[in-house]
Amino acid sequence: MQVSTGFWASKTLFSAVEFGLFTTLAEKGPQTAMALKKKMGLGCSDRHVYDFLDALTALGFLQRDGLLDTATYANTPDTDMFLDRNKPSYIGGMVTMLNHRLYGFWGDLEQGLHTGCPQNEAKCGDNLFAAIYSDPQRLEEFIFAMMGVQMGNFMAFSQKFDFSGRHTLVDVGGSSGILSLLVAKDHPHMECTTWDLPPVQPIAQKTIEKFGLQQRVRAVSGDFFKDPLPSADILVMGNILHDWDEETKLMLMQKAYDALPEGGCFVAIENVIDDDRNENVMGLLMSLNMLIETGSGFDYTFGDFRGWAGQVGFRSASLLPLAGPASAALAFK
Repeated sequence: MQVSTGFWASKTLFSAVEFGLFTTLAEKGPQTAMALKKKMGLGCSDRHVYDFLDALTALGFLQRDGLLDTATYANTPDTDMFLDRNKPSYIGGMVTMLNHRLYGFWGDLEQGLHTGCPQNEAKCGDNLFAAIYSDPQRLEEFIFAMMGVQMGNFMAFSQKFDFSGRHTLVDVGGSSGILSLLVAKDHPHMECTTWDLPPVQPIAQKTIEKFGLQQRVRAVSGDFFKDPLPSADILVMGNILHDWDEETKLMLMQKAYDALPEGGCFVAIENVIDDDRNENVMGLLMSLNMLIETGSGFDYTFGDFRGWAGQVGFRSASLLPLAGPASAALAFK
């Protein structure tokens, strides 16, 4: 029953982020339910406002002092860090995209499993990425969603990976540029490039300027289906390989191999599924999400990755655990 009603909890969190609840509490401090009701513009009964806020408290997203009309609500340390829109650590972009896009699309999972076809914008014959990239508002939402879902992983990668003896990094499909920025901030000897399609470059450039790292991070346009990948000591793809079928995965890894110098490292940051396929639930569900989103894309085990790396020509591969269910699959030339 907890799993069956899981969407109740999801939608409660989605609504709180949509209303800006956690940002309000970060700005104003502890608030009463009625003050929050007014701030969020809610027209439901007072009792249902209490239910909404107390459900968020029971789920661990709010702290409460008092009860009902005497209660005040505040952020937890986690929601203050990750769900305040004004903080650089904000991951609510992913929550917003889940609410606006995937919440509805996942309602057609059965049809996706029956047909093997995407159940998103592409269901009407559109190309997913063409549809997203053609709409500036949708593109920006998508980019900040990707930044949100990968923020913890990128922070962990920047801190755990051994950058000694390496000087250049290219993040292929780098989106907002956050990985390049984190690496450049943590490792002053590194020069980083975030590489993505032309509509993304202005968004990445704005993020780079916000960090003030224009001297060591640059945003460059390219298309990995049409162009060779830029050469660098480290080539990263975060949530890229899982978008595609096995043939395309191998093509992208071959392009990465060709662009790396001897001793260079290819990095795939994803929810790599455990080899027994019975522990990393997020990785398995993300693979079903790729059915919804692309039809043919899928997430994979480290055994899969190691096999593909060997086919392409990499001399060795290893796995670096990151945040939560995510890992960095590493292949060395």
